[in-house]
Amino acid sequence: MTLRNLWRTSLAVLLLFGLAAAACGNDDGPPAAQEVDMTPGEGVSVTMARGDFSTGYMQAAIYHHLLEELGYDVNEPAHLELSPATAYLGMADGTVDFWANSWFSNHDPFMVLELPDGSLVQDHVSIVGEEMLSGGLEGLATNKSLVDEHGIETFDQIVNDDALFELYESADLNPGDGVLQIFGCVLGWGCRLVLDETLELAGYSERVEQVEVASYDPVFAEVLSRAENGTPFISYIWMPSGYIAKLIPGVSIMWLAHEADKVHDGSTGNPGFAVTGPAALGPHVCTNDPCYLFRNPADIVVTANNDFLADNPAAARLLELVKIDPVDVALQNLLYDGGEDTTDDVNRHAAEWVAAHRGDVDDWLAQARAAA
Repeated sequence: MTLRNLWRTSLAVLLLFGLAAAACGNDDGPPAAQEVDMTPGEGVSVTMARGDFSTGYMQAAIYHHLLEELGYDVNEPAHLELSPATAYLGMADGTVDFWANSWFSNHDPFMVLELPDGSLVQDHVSIVGEEMLSGGLEGLATNKSLVDEHGIETFDQIVNDDALFELYESADLNPGDGVLQIFGCVLGWGCRLVLDETLELAGYSERVEQVEVASYDPVFAEVLSRAENGTPFISYIWMPSGYIAKLIPGVSIMWLAHEADKVHDGSTGNPGFAVTGPAALGPHVCTNDPCYLFRNPADIVVTANNDFLADNPAAARLLELVKIDPVDVALQNLLYDGGEDTTDDVNRHAAEWVAAHRGDVDDWLAQARAAA
């Protein structure tokens, strides 16, 4: 099965043959056409990273592919897989030029990390383009069967109702200690800090804690098993991802809502963490309506080193223009989770995406070449 067969629409292929030059001739004949440099990046090496989460692999491969069409010599992003904190510091000090796996406001704290010279990451790194605005959704999830059986409406209800708390705490990884362990965010991810602060602000930090995990894949395997056999769990989940397509909100899990006055209010020195409204999730997939999650929808975008952007206007313009549908990412994640998980597979998925969106791609490349 190819990724192209999964996309919802098929776009007509547009061929762009060049840009008309400004008139500079005289009465002797028509103005001469100005040649367009098809490979303005020729001779320029680009160091790009990708996130240490498989749901962002295809996006990185797409940008790699497009920059190579402009003639840039780009490293294989699979060879530079970084945690968010490491990536932002690398972009700030110039050892990394860019990546396409930023989640804002989730990654806000990384932009204010301090460098040895006292400057901040945000002094050297810029957010670029509109890759997937409001494309990321993050929250907690739990068993649909338990939601239906016990009338669960919010996470706060589980924490504050003794019977429900005992039901979940007795099935966590350290039962009987009086603390509910939830499958939270991976160490080093921005969402881990957000969830810790949310628990603290709600007054739950002594009764609820996140399990320390270094990778989400084993967490997902445990959550999927618990969802199938009815064992209680509360887990962090996000979309777009193949995980959500397998767990299926409204079938085996439900997004777990928070009380409106128990979400982050931005008072901890991280104003970007403040939840400003409910998610656009109905009662068929969320435990409550309105459905307040612990995060606002995230913008998935490129971040890049400022000097790299200034020195490479063609690349900068391309990064500004690329847009990717979150549904395309979720569908590719299903292929990846289904066994098409090698670097060659990911690059093939990206190439198929580029071919399926050739009309948009050619327009982006033409604008990038014009900016050189």
